[in-house]
Amino acid sequence: MASLNVYSVLVVLFLTCGVVMATKENDQIIKENNCETKMGLPCVLEAFTSIFNTGSISKMCCNKLVVLGKVCHSTLVKRTLENSLFKDLNLTTIIAKSILTWNNCLALID
Repeated sequence: MASLNVYSVLVVLFLTCGVVMATKENDQIIKENNCETKMGLPCVLEAFTSIFNTGSISKMCCNKLVVLGKVCHSTLVKRTLENSLFKDLNLTTIIAKSILTWNNCLALID
């Protein structure tokens, strides 16, 4: 339990310290890795719903998410959190759900 709290504090610290530089860095990472072109809209919506709302992601979309890669996945989530529409969300919860979605997809396709 203590390690979860330490992890949560580190995630929040990372997010708050890096916000100023994050937008440009995230956009560059997304562009360099062609992150926005690797998944179709139906799977993007499934992944988004599983992270930012309550929903599940299919095995097919999990496969596409894993092919997208951890760097793209994490960067797209971070960039979404930078959008003012999502300012009221709990960052720790969203990051935890993002990690959970990623890990569940890895386990599902193995």
